[in-house]
Amino acid sequence: MTTDTSPRLNPPTESVQPPKPVIQRGDRIFSGAATAAGVLILVVLAGVAAFLVIQAAPALVAPAETIPGGNGLVAYIGPLIFGTLLAAIIALIVATPLAVSVALFITHYAPRRFAQTLGYLIDLLAAVPSIVFGLWGVAVLAPASVGPTTWLQENLGFIPLFAGPVSTTGATMLVAGLVLAVMILPIITAVSREVFLQTPTLHEEAALALGATRWEMIRMAVLPFGRSGIISGAMLGLGRALGETMAVAIVLSVSGGITVNLISSGNPPTIAANIALEFPESTGIEVNTLIASGLVLFLITLAVNSLARFIINRRREFSGAN
Repeated sequence: MTTDTSPRLNPPTESVQPPKPVIQRGDRIFSGAATAAGVLILVVLAGVAAFLVIQAAPALVAPAETIPGGNGLVAYIGPLIFGTLLAAIIALIVATPLAVSVALFITHYAPRRFAQTLGYLIDLLAAVPSIVFGLWGVAVLAPASVGPTTWLQENLGFIPLFAGPVSTTGATMLVAGLVLAVMILPIITAVSREVFLQTPTLHEEAALALGATRWEMIRMAVLPFGRSGIISGAMLGLGRALGETMAVAIVLSVSGGITVNLISSGNPPTIAANIALEFPESTGIEVNTLIASGLVLFLITLAVNSLARFIINRRREFSGAN
Protein backbone atom coordinates (compact mmCIF):
# COMPACT_ATOMS: atom_id res chain seq x y z
CA MET A 1 0.00 0.00 0.00
CA THR A 2 1.48 3.24 -1.08
CA THR A 3 0.84 6.62 0.40
CA ASP A 4 0.28 9.61 -1.86
CA THR A 5 2.74 12.25 -0.66
CA SER A 6 2.38 14.63 -3.59
CA PRO A 7 1.34 18.15 -2.62
CA ARG A 8 -2.27 18.86 -3.07
CA LEU A 9 -3.60 22.12 -4.34
CA ASN A 10 -6.07 23.91 -2.17
CA PRO A 11 -9.50 24.10 -3.72
CA PRO A 12 -10.31 27.54 -5.13
CA THR A 13 -12.11 29.73 -2.71
CA GLU A 14 -14.46 32.53 -3.53
CA SER A 15 -13.16 36.05 -2.86
CA VAL A 16 -14.77 37.61 0.13
CA GLN A 17 -16.06 41.09 -0.59
CA PRO A 18 -15.88 43.56 2.30
CA PRO A 19 -19.29 44.53 3.55
CA LYS A 20 -20.62 47.75 2.20
CA PRO A 21 -20.74 50.51 4.78
CA VAL A 22 -24.20 51.09 6.10
CA ILE A 23 -25.21 54.73 5.90
CA GLN A 24 -27.08 55.61 9.02
CA ARG A 25 -30.07 57.90 9.01
CA GLY A 26 -28.21 60.46 11.11
CA ASP A 27 -25.42 60.59 8.51
CA ARG A 28 -27.92 61.21 5.73
CA ILE A 29 -29.64 63.94 7.73
CA PHE A 30 -26.34 65.66 8.55
CA SER A 31 -25.12 65.42 4.96
CA GLY A 32 -28.36 66.88 3.65
CA ALA A 33 -28.34 69.68 6.24
CA ALA A 34 -24.73 70.58 5.43
CA THR A 35 -25.46 70.62 1.70
CA ALA A 36 -28.56 72.74 2.22
CA ALA A 37 -26.61 75.20 4.37
CA GLY A 38 -23.93 75.56 1.70
CA VAL A 39 -26.50 76.10 -1.03
CA LEU A 40 -28.38 78.58 1.16
CA ILE A 41 -25.24 80.66 1.64
CA LEU A 42 -24.70 80.81 -2.11
CA VAL A 43 -28.34 81.74 -2.69
CA VAL A 44 -28.20 84.53 -0.10
CA LEU A 45 -24.94 85.85 -1.55
CA ALA A 46 -26.38 85.80 -5.05
CA GLY A 47 -29.53 87.53 -3.78
CA VAL A 48 -27.51 90.29 -2.13
CA ALA A 49 -25.47 90.79 -5.29
CA ALA A 50 -28.60 90.89 -7.46
CA PHE A 51 -30.26 93.41 -5.13
CA LEU A 52 -27.22 95.70 -5.20
CA VAL A 53 -26.92 95.53 -8.98
CA ILE A 54 -30.62 96.19 -9.59
CA GLN A 55 -30.84 99.06 -7.12
CA ALA A 56 -27.55 100.59 -8.28
CA ALA A 57 -28.44 100.43 -11.99
CA PRO A 58 -30.25 103.82 -12.09
CA ALA A 59 -27.16 105.54 -10.66
CA LEU A 60 -24.88 103.79 -13.14
CA VAL A 61 -26.75 105.24 -16.13
CA ALA A 62 -27.86 108.56 -14.61
CA PRO A 63 -26.47 111.85 -15.97
CA ALA A 64 -23.50 113.20 -14.03
CA GLU A 65 -25.32 116.33 -12.86
CA THR A 66 -28.00 114.28 -11.10
CA ILE A 67 -25.46 112.45 -8.92
CA PRO A 68 -24.80 114.12 -5.54
CA GLY A 69 -21.93 116.56 -6.03
CA GLY A 70 -22.78 117.06 -9.70
CA ASN A 71 -19.56 115.46 -11.00
CA GLY A 72 -20.72 111.95 -11.76
CA LEU A 73 -20.69 108.60 -10.03
CA VAL A 74 -16.94 108.02 -10.31
CA ALA A 75 -16.13 111.37 -8.72
CA TYR A 76 -18.59 110.60 -5.92
CA ILE A 77 -17.40 107.07 -5.13
CA GLY A 78 -13.68 107.67 -5.73
CA PRO A 79 -12.97 109.45 -2.41
CA LEU A 80 -15.11 106.88 -0.60
CA ILE A 81 -13.02 104.01 -1.97
CA PHE A 82 -9.81 105.83 -1.12
CA GLY A 83 -10.91 106.59 2.43
CA THR A 84 -12.13 103.03 3.01
CA LEU A 85 -8.88 101.48 1.83
CA LEU A 86 -6.71 104.03 3.67
CA ALA A 87 -8.40 103.49 7.04
CA ALA A 88 -8.35 99.71 6.63
CA ILE A 89 -4.68 99.63 5.59
CA ILE A 90 -3.68 101.76 8.59
CA ALA A 91 -5.56 99.39 10.87
CA LEU A 92 -3.96 96.35 9.26
CA ILE A 93 -0.42 97.76 9.46
CA VAL A 94 -0.83 98.58 13.15
CA ALA A 95 -2.82 95.53 14.27
CA THR A 96 -1.10 92.64 12.47
CA PRO A 97 2.39 92.86 14.05
CA LEU A 98 0.86 93.55 17.46
CA ALA A 99 -1.60 90.65 17.15
CA VAL A 100 1.12 88.19 16.05
CA SER A 101 3.35 89.34 18.92
CA VAL A 102 0.55 88.89 21.44
CA ALA A 103 -0.26 85.45 20.04
CA LEU A 104 3.39 84.39 20.29
CA PHE A 105 3.62 85.69 23.85
CA ILE A 106 0.49 83.78 24.87
CA THR A 107 1.58 80.51 23.25
CA HIS A 108 5.35 80.45 23.89
CA TYR A 109 6.38 82.92 26.59
CA ALA A 110 3.66 83.61 29.16
CA PRO A 111 2.98 81.29 32.11
CA ARG A 112 -0.05 79.10 31.54
CA ARG A 113 -2.41 80.84 33.99
CA PHE A 114 -1.45 84.31 32.82
CA ALA A 115 -1.71 83.20 29.17
CA GLN A 116 -5.25 81.93 29.73
CA THR A 117 -6.28 85.20 31.40
CA LEU A 118 -4.67 87.33 28.71
CA GLY A 119 -6.24 85.25 25.95
CA TYR A 120 -9.65 85.66 27.56
CA LEU A 121 -9.22 89.43 27.79
CA ILE A 122 -8.14 89.66 24.15
CA ASP A 123 -11.14 87.61 23.05
CA LEU A 124 -13.37 89.85 25.17
CA LEU A 125 -12.47 92.81 22.95
CA ALA A 126 -14.34 91.12 20.10
CA ALA A 127 -17.57 91.30 22.12
CA VAL A 128 -17.39 95.06 22.66
CA PRO A 129 -19.88 96.91 20.40
CA SER A 130 -18.34 99.06 17.71
CA ILE A 131 -20.11 102.18 18.94
CA VAL A 132 -18.25 101.83 22.26
CA PHE A 133 -14.95 101.85 20.39
CA GLY A 134 -16.14 104.92 18.52
CA LEU A 135 -17.02 106.75 21.72
CA TRP A 136 -13.67 105.79 23.23
CA GLY A 137 -11.91 107.02 20.12
CA VAL A 138 -13.61 110.41 20.01
CA ALA A 139 -13.58 111.03 23.78
CA VAL A 140 -10.20 109.62 24.80
CA LEU A 141 -7.93 108.77 21.88
CA ALA A 142 -8.67 111.81 19.70
CA PRO A 143 -7.83 114.47 22.35
CA ALA A 144 -4.77 112.48 23.45
CA SER A 145 -3.48 112.36 19.87
CA VAL A 146 -3.23 116.14 19.43
CA GLY A 147 0.15 116.37 21.16
CA PRO A 148 1.83 113.48 19.28
CA THR A 149 0.42 114.61 15.93
CA THR A 150 1.72 118.14 16.59
CA TRP A 151 5.17 116.65 17.17
CA LEU A 152 4.86 114.66 13.96
CA GLN A 153 3.94 117.78 12.01
CA GLU A 154 6.84 119.77 13.47
CA ASN A 155 9.50 117.09 12.95
CA LEU A 156 8.20 115.01 10.04
CA GLY A 157 6.07 117.56 8.23
CA PHE A 158 8.11 117.08 5.06
CA ILE A 159 6.39 113.69 4.70
CA PRO A 160 2.95 114.08 3.06
CA LEU A 161 1.39 111.79 5.66
CA PHE A 162 2.16 114.32 8.42
CA ALA A 163 2.05 117.58 6.49
CA GLY A 164 -0.67 119.14 8.68
CA PRO A 165 -2.12 121.46 9.70
CA VAL A 166 -2.88 119.45 12.82
CA SER A 167 -6.52 118.93 13.73
CA THR A 168 -7.32 120.62 17.04
CA THR A 169 -9.95 118.01 17.87
CA GLY A 170 -7.95 114.93 16.93
CA ALA A 171 -10.72 113.65 14.63
CA THR A 172 -8.29 112.43 11.98
CA MET A 173 -7.78 109.49 9.68
CA LEU A 174 -4.89 108.35 11.88
CA VAL A 175 -7.16 108.10 14.93
CA ALA A 176 -9.83 106.29 12.90
CA GLY A 177 -7.21 103.79 11.73
CA LEU A 178 -6.01 103.22 15.30
CA VAL A 179 -9.57 102.62 16.49
CA LEU A 180 -10.07 100.08 13.71
CA ALA A 181 -6.75 98.46 14.65
CA VAL A 182 -7.99 97.89 18.20
CA MET A 183 -11.23 96.44 16.82
CA ILE A 184 -9.56 93.89 14.53
CA LEU A 185 -6.82 92.99 17.03
CA PRO A 186 -8.75 90.14 18.73
CA ILE A 187 -9.66 88.55 15.39
CA ILE A 188 -6.08 88.33 14.14
CA THR A 189 -4.79 87.33 17.59
CA ALA A 190 -7.29 84.50 17.99
CA VAL A 191 -6.58 82.99 14.57
CA SER A 192 -2.79 83.32 14.96
CA ARG A 193 -2.87 81.85 18.47
CA GLU A 194 -4.76 78.75 17.37
CA VAL A 195 -2.41 78.21 14.44
CA PHE A 196 0.70 78.60 16.59
CA LEU A 197 -0.65 76.04 19.06
CA GLN A 198 -0.93 73.51 16.21
CA THR A 199 2.77 73.69 15.36
CA PRO A 200 4.17 70.12 15.55
CA THR A 201 5.96 69.67 18.87
CA LEU A 202 8.67 67.58 17.18
CA HIS A 203 9.63 70.56 15.01
CA GLU A 204 9.98 72.82 18.05
CA GLU A 205 11.94 70.23 20.04
CA ALA A 206 14.20 69.49 17.08
CA ALA A 207 15.08 73.17 16.71
CA LEU A 208 15.81 73.49 20.43
CA ALA A 209 17.86 70.28 20.40
CA LEU A 210 20.05 71.71 17.64
CA GLY A 211 20.92 74.63 19.88
CA ALA A 212 18.40 77.23 18.69
CA THR A 213 17.21 79.85 21.12
CA ARG A 214 13.49 80.23 21.75
CA TRP A 215 13.22 83.09 19.24
CA GLU A 216 15.22 81.15 16.64
CA MET A 217 12.90 78.17 17.17
CA ILE A 218 9.88 80.44 16.66
CA ARG A 219 11.43 81.99 13.55
CA MET A 220 12.39 78.64 11.99
CA ALA A 221 9.49 76.41 13.05
CA VAL A 222 6.47 78.31 14.35
CA LEU A 223 6.22 81.27 11.99
CA PRO A 224 6.67 79.26 8.76
CA PHE A 225 4.04 76.77 9.91
CA GLY A 226 1.58 79.52 10.86
CA ARG A 227 2.15 81.82 7.90
CA SER A 228 -1.06 80.90 6.12
CA GLY A 229 -2.99 81.28 9.38
CA ILE A 230 -1.54 84.74 9.92
CA ILE A 231 -2.61 85.72 6.42
CA SER A 232 -6.08 84.32 7.02
CA GLY A 233 -6.45 86.25 10.28
CA ALA A 234 -5.17 89.44 8.69
CA MET A 235 -7.65 89.13 5.83
CA LEU A 236 -10.51 88.53 8.26
CA GLY A 237 -9.46 91.63 10.15
CA LEU A 238 -9.21 93.58 6.92
CA GLY A 239 -12.75 92.56 6.02
CA ARG A 240 -13.96 93.81 9.41
CA ALA A 241 -12.12 97.10 8.96
CA LEU A 242 -13.49 97.62 5.44
CA GLY A 243 -17.08 97.26 6.57
CA GLU A 244 -16.93 99.08 9.90
CA THR A 245 -19.52 101.84 10.14
CA MET A 246 -20.34 103.45 13.47
CA ALA A 247 -16.85 103.73 14.94
CA VAL A 248 -15.54 105.51 11.85
CA ALA A 249 -18.65 107.68 11.54
CA ILE A 250 -18.20 108.89 15.12
CA VAL A 251 -14.45 109.46 15.01
CA LEU A 252 -13.70 110.75 11.52
CA SER A 253 -14.00 114.40 10.50
CA VAL A 254 -14.96 114.29 6.82
CA SER A 255 -14.16 116.81 4.10
CA GLY A 256 -14.88 114.68 1.02
CA GLY A 257 -11.54 115.09 -0.77
CA ILE A 258 -8.74 112.63 -1.52
CA THR A 259 -5.69 113.27 0.64
CA VAL A 260 -2.96 111.19 2.26
CA ASN A 261 -2.59 113.67 5.12
CA LEU A 262 -3.37 111.61 8.22
CA ILE A 263 -3.35 114.34 10.90
CA SER A 264 -5.44 117.16 9.44
CA SER A 265 -9.13 117.85 9.90
CA GLY A 266 -9.88 117.18 6.21
CA ASN A 267 -10.28 113.46 5.58
CA PRO A 268 -11.88 111.32 2.88
CA PRO A 269 -14.99 109.44 4.09
CA THR A 270 -15.41 105.68 4.06
CA ILE A 271 -18.14 103.88 2.15
CA ALA A 272 -19.86 102.29 5.14
CA ALA A 273 -19.80 105.44 7.27
CA ASN A 274 -21.03 107.58 4.39
CA ILE A 275 -23.99 105.26 3.78
CA ALA A 276 -24.91 105.31 7.48
CA LEU A 277 -24.76 109.11 7.66
CA GLU A 278 -26.44 109.96 4.34
CA PHE A 279 -29.06 107.26 3.88
CA PRO A 280 -31.74 108.54 6.31
CA GLU A 281 -32.09 111.85 4.43
CA SER A 282 -31.62 110.54 0.88
CA THR A 283 -34.32 110.04 -1.71
CA GLY A 284 -34.53 109.01 -5.36
CA ILE A 285 -31.25 108.89 -7.21
CA GLU A 286 -29.37 109.65 -4.00
CA VAL A 287 -30.44 106.30 -2.59
CA ASN A 288 -29.37 104.54 -5.79
CA THR A 289 -25.99 106.27 -5.56
CA LEU A 290 -25.47 105.10 -2.01
CA ILE A 291 -26.42 101.55 -2.99
CA ALA A 292 -23.95 101.78 -5.89
CA SER A 293 -21.23 102.63 -3.38
CA GLY A 294 -22.36 99.62 -1.34
CA LEU A 295 -21.97 97.49 -4.45
CA VAL A 296 -18.40 98.74 -4.77
CA LEU A 297 -17.72 97.82 -1.14
CA PHE A 298 -19.21 94.37 -1.81
CA LEU A 299 -16.84 93.87 -4.73
CA ILE A 300 -13.84 95.10 -2.75
CA THR A 301 -14.59 92.67 0.07
CA LEU A 302 -15.05 89.84 -2.43
CA ALA A 303 -11.72 90.69 -4.06
CA VAL A 304 -9.94 90.75 -0.68
CA ASN A 305 -11.31 87.34 0.26
CA SER A 306 -10.40 85.90 -3.14
CA LEU A 307 -6.86 87.25 -2.83
CA ALA A 308 -6.54 85.74 0.64
CA ARG A 309 -7.74 82.37 -0.62
CA PHE A 310 -5.24 82.53 -3.50
CA ILE A 311 -2.34 83.29 -1.15
CA ILE A 312 -3.33 80.52 1.26
CA ASN A 313 -3.62 77.97 -1.56
CA ARG A 314 -0.18 78.96 -2.81
CA ARG A 315 1.30 78.12 0.60
CA ARG A 316 -0.67 74.96 1.20
CA GLU A 317 2.31 72.84 0.07
CA PHE A 318 3.93 73.44 3.45
CA SER A 319 1.89 71.41 5.89
CA GLY A 320 4.22 71.31 8.87
CA ALA A 321 4.41 67.55 8.62
CA ASN A 322 6.71 67.22 5.62
